[in-house]
Amino acid sequence: MWPFKRKIEKRSAASGFTAEIIAARESYISGRRGVAELTATSQSCISLWENGFGLAAVNGTGLLNRRSMAMLGRSLALRGEGLFKITDSGLVPCSDWDLRTRGGKPVAYRVSVSEAGGGTTETLLAGEVLHLRIGADPAAPWLGTAPLRRASLTAGLLQAVESSLAEVFENAPLGSQVVPMPEQPETDNTSLARSFRGQRGRVLLRESVTVSAAGGPAPAVDWRPSSLSPDLKDSMTAETLAAAQNAIAGAFGVLPALFDSAAQGPLVREAQRHLAQWTLQPIAEVLAEEASDKLGTTVSIDVMTPLQAFDAGGSARAFTTLIQGLAQAKEAGLDPGAIAGALAKLDWTDGAS
Repeated sequence: MWPFKRKIEKRSAASGFTAEIIAARESYISGRRGVAELTATSQSCISLWENGFGLAAVNGTGLLNRRSMAMLGRSLALRGEGLFKITDSGLVPCSDWDLRTRGGKPVAYRVSVSEAGGGTTETLLAGEVLHLRIGADPAAPWLGTAPLRRASLTAGLLQAVESSLAEVFENAPLGSQVVPMPEQPETDNTSLARSFRGQRGRVLLRESVTVSAAGGPAPAVDWRPSSLSPDLKDSMTAETLAAAQNAIAGAFGVLPALFDSAAQGPLVREAQRHLAQWTLQPIAEVLAEEASDKLGTTVSIDVMTPLQAFDAGGSARAFTTLIQGLAQAKEAGLDPGAIAGALAKLDWTDGAS
């Protein structure tokens, strides 16, 4: 008999603590490792987010300067979240962090701050950091997800198509032609075949022709050159690439028509309004709420006005119509209360934009 009692080790399973932490960490790492982050389409959308937040008008605090806002916009586009340490001199960006939650809300952080001579790590309470998240999942509300992470299938398609095209243009003998030539040893044919890699715009000798038994010349039809350029039309590469690019732009809240070479001024302005109104401004409202809770002052962030994401012509016409309506109401002898009631029905109240 074993002289000691056997100890039974209990472990969490299924949706236990360990499984949740591993899943959250995997989602965090995968969110940073977007397969389409290096494409021009994604970087164009990320730049729009970065510059849009950099131009935002912040009222109520001086900590959210343009540099911090631009860095936050880029972090949100790439990682789906951004975390800054609050100090008296300003906000310090954190490169990595893990956290502890209570009731699904973060209560403490262990953050890493990058330095030129090496990073530092420290523990902070939730009130000492600004933590903004987008695309949070109910299973992990403390974790944000990037647009590319939420559209990973489309991002993988874009990366696969662009990688394939890059390999074609790197290795395929574009513009090269094969011209038949008389019989020669197989070893020479093999070496010639290997030399075709990356050869572009050249006339290559590869395949021998079949001569007549009497040793006469080869038929003239055999001497016509054949192109080695790959035909990508049947594979619908251009259509697939365009569809993937448009889908990625839509995932970032950017109208795909903005990147059309035939886009005109009205379309560009409408795409600008769409990005600011449906994507950047809602995120700015969440950031303003987070900053108001953590900084102890009322913070407001306006993206629409600095980006001029509004219809100037429509606003001018609405102003003219409003002035005419007020003048007609005054001529009709309506009291101010009746005019205010009419404006309230149109949702034109104080604070409405």
